[in-house]
Amino acid sequence: MWAASIRNAMKQETKFANVPMKSVGPVKLAGGEISGEFMLPLATYETPLWPSVARGARISRLCDGIAVAVADERMTRSILLRAPNAIEAIKATGVIKDRRKELQKLTAETSRFAKLLDIHPQVVGNLIYLRLEFETGDAAGHNMTTKAADSIMAWLLDIIPGLQYASISANYCTDKKVSAVNGILGRGKYTVAELLVPHEICEKYLRTSPAKMADLNVRKNLIGSNIAGSLRSANAHYANMLLAFYLATGQDAANIVEGSQGITHVESRADDLYFSVTLPNLIVGTVGSGKGLDHAEKNLELLGCTQKRESGVNSRRLAMLAAAAVLCGELSLMAAQTNPGELMKAHQKLERKG
Repeated sequence: MWAASIRNAMKQETKFANVPMKSVGPVKLAGGEISGEFMLPLATYETPLWPSVARGARISRLCDGIAVAVADERMTRSILLRAPNAIEAIKATGVIKDRRKELQKLTAETSRFAKLLDIHPQVVGNLIYLRLEFETGDAAGHNMTTKAADSIMAWLLDIIPGLQYASISANYCTDKKVSAVNGILGRGKYTVAELLVPHEICEKYLRTSPAKMADLNVRKNLIGSNIAGSLRSANAHYANMLLAFYLATGQDAANIVEGSQGITHVESRADDLYFSVTLPNLIVGTVGSGKGLDHAEKNLELLGCTQKRESGVNSRRLAMLAAAAVLCGELSLMAAQTNPGELMKAHQKLERKG
């Protein structure tokens, strides 16, 4: 039944959903790994997002630009093994740690871009949850890490007596689900973007003040998210910009689940506005499935993410541009929400038909 369903699905003609797309900006990046002005491609049904991000991009050009940095990068896959009992499970984790160099060699044999960075085991009863962390070059790395994990699992089952297969994915990754572990141990690219806005520009073009922005961030993003029970997340709407950017550049859009877990930090500095966004779980790639579509290929090229560079540089560049898009949209929305009625008026003007 399952095989027949797959065959039928494969025979069906591939169709494409039409999502409106525009490039907004340019956004100015300065300081950090990349500098220059870039148009940001965004595919979304929420059409007010385009002018909102464009307003943030304009602010970046009126200032010294957005500085972006990637603090860490890795992709994960967790596997689940079953031992006869808890004592044997704990012993097995010691063996696994001792054989790390052999596991790294085994990983390298599965792909010339894959590199095993770290291993984090957790034992629950007789179950071993093994979180494997990899470097994956310019690919987001979902398939690459699964292939390496498959090979590692087979090898471990062969060398450790009593171990049994339980699952190739154990939810300790954690893939496309909200969790704390990704922010703590890392999954994707840990990316930070920041901008300093002089108070004159803040008041004239955002129609607010640095003090109001800082107060709103505490009351809305920090306290509001806390009482809502948000997990490692304190922001206004990262998911909006990430989804639009992901769809425009051929990313796996489901990764906005963990990608939108991030923190907005705002300060009033000598009456100027310091505004930053931190995205610990930003998962993007410049090669792999989805990147060969005409629109995605064109957008990646316009962003300068298809040039011949050292492995990993293009995907890191894409992550920084994604973070810049998030900052632009977050800055604009936060400014609007400091003023009563502004957000609804903007939506009525830009989106509503009646």
